Amino acid sequence: MNENFGKKSLRRSGSQRILTGVCGGIGEYVGVDANLVRLAFAVFTLLGGSGVLLYVIAWLVMPESATGTSLVEHIIRNFQGKRSNL
Repeated sequence: MNENFGKKSLRRSGSQRILTGVCGGIGEYVGVDANLVRLAFAVFTLLGGSGVLLYVIAWLVMPESATGTSLVEHIIRNFQGKRSNL
């Protein structure tokens, strides 16, 4: 039996993207419209700037839906001299 059947994973969206797919990926994972997630990031940004910081952190650590690797993983693999999927 397939162990990954029905298991959701948090990944940056390839289809629901405006910048990097972070909001689209979160929206797909939670099951809400990506525009609501974008609005939440905008509110956090206006209420102290934490929205930008959270977005950048999510962009760095969330894996891309197509490749399955995150930007941080890509940077670490390049630093180690290993081949990356990006």
